[in-house]
Amino acid sequence: MINIGIIGGSGYTAGELIRILMFHPNAKIDFVYSTTNAGKPLSIAHHDLLGDIEMNFTDTVNPNVNVVFLCLGHGKSKAFLEHNPFSTQTKIIDLGNDFRLTKDHHFDGKTFVYGLPELNKSEIKNAQFIANPGCFATAIQLALLPLAKHHLLKTEVHINATTGSTGAGVTPSETTHFSWRSNNMSHYKAFDHQHLGEINQSVNQLQVAYKNELIFVPNRGDFARGIFATLYTTIEESLEDIVAKYVAFYAAQPFVTVTTTAINMKQVVQTNKCIISLMKKGNRLLITSIIDNLTKGASGQAIQNMNLMFGLDESTGLHLKPSGF
Repeated sequence: MINIGIIGGSGYTAGELIRILMFHPNAKIDFVYSTTNAGKPLSIAHHDLLGDIEMNFTDTVNPNVNVVFLCLGHGKSKAFLEHNPFSTQTKIIDLGNDFRLTKDHHFDGKTFVYGLPELNKSEIKNAQFIANPGCFATAIQLALLPLAKHHLLKTEVHINATTGSTGAGVTPSETTHFSWRSNNMSHYKAFDHQHLGEINQSVNQLQVAYKNELIFVPNRGDFARGIFATLYTTIEESLEDIVAKYVAFYAAQPFVTVTTTAINMKQVVQTNKCIISLMKKGNRLLITSIIDNLTKGASGQAIQNMNLMFGLDESTGLHLKPSGF
């Protein structure tokens, strides 16, 4: 069994980790760390766990767990690791953004691997430290990587993506308040969202010479979870050739499905799946990419990485089905 610690246990990503790991055949949760809820049952923060798991939050860590998931706010993982050392054998998966960019991969003698399995699977299998990708970044990278591999990105890419309210984290704010969010929509951080750095980094990993702009407008949606991303760019190749390249690129990836039919977000919510739809009119290619921001965009992908790091089938514990209604 893989002995697991979770840091920052009160948030959405930690709750999603707990829900999946409870039924993972090779996992045992050792502790869930939360200074604000120490001594209280997990169900005090994650109400749906009432009756499912008898465990309390703690404000102490077991430094000898096999793997620790960091579910802290962005920029807080480095500080936590500096004050809470773990065993030299403990694997670390950070769900924040502290180590995602190449310039941040090396920290305190540790080298973090960017944990997008569809791009870096062999490196993840041999890694001890993983920087889990961002949710928008996951959906957008999976939409673009087959084109980058074949050096088909020749012009700028326009991206419009909408995320659910859980993407903003568990701490309430004006724009996550029900009265504001319900029957409403808005964009934020247009053209300079923090995930652009890791997206460009991965695209350039496959197509070094691509220097055009990724023009990204993120939106807040009137729903709790999921990401619906549409991207378009100019490409001369036929749709048939493009589809064949996508299918080949993802042939060995269990969580990515490629289609030419219209798709909707309910097909992936509460799963670790990404569905990519391809359509073309003239020389303009439309790519639609859908994921669950909390699962494939965060906790499910983190567990996928854990599986790879421990030599398990990467889909172990992640056979999750969406709700159609």
